[in-house]
Amino acid sequence: MSAILGFVIIAIALIIALSVHEYAHARVADELGDPTPRLNGRLTLNPLAHFDPLGTLALIFFRFGWGKPVPIDPYNLRNPKRDQALISLAGPTSNFVVAVIFAVLYRILPGLVSGITLQLFLAQLIQTIVVLNLGLGLFNLLPVGPLDGLKILLGILPTEIGVEVEDSMQRYGLIILLLILFLPIPGTGSSFVGLILGPTLMTISNFLLGGIF
Repeated sequence: MSAILGFVIIAIALIIALSVHEYAHARVADELGDPTPRLNGRLTLNPLAHFDPLGTLALIFFRFGWGKPVPIDPYNLRNPKRDQALISLAGPTSNFVVAVIFAVLYRILPGLVSGITLQLFLAQLIQTIVVLNLGLGLFNLLPVGPLDGLKILLGILPTEIGVEVEDSMQRYGLIILLLILFLPIPGTGSSFVGLILGPTLMTISNFLLGGIF
């Protein structure tokens, strides 16, 4: 029962995190003049519209994964370079907003719900939602293709340099991503992502949730 309950909690947290993340991309793209996400049925919080089966399985079993990418047509954008960066930034930002909202709920939970069993279940669920959303947001800010951080970086860099960076990431981005995810750094026993994002994730989670780690 404990394993099943843990799976249910993670599944709920994943549904919320990925659905909000992809919806935020679609919403901002639509607001900036690109109807492509709306025409493809992505302007919704319905998780079925955003889930990539392989990406979801990878997230469950390997601790990283992805939703179905939101289609964007840069030719519909008024300022393609800037607007694509804003669309990409919307995903991680939405996850941070969700984390803060649920952290507030966590703080006031005892006054909202009676019954110790229900309180414990909701507390574990909210903790998972907060940590997973923070982790997804931070991870996607890494400036490595195909993560959102790359588009954000390209929106900041001078165009000439950005073209070179984007070309390199198209060829080597996935390899770099796998290396920073799984290659242990000598002397640490941790990957680059674990070493850099782990402490940051724990610090922010402890701040929002009142020191649970």
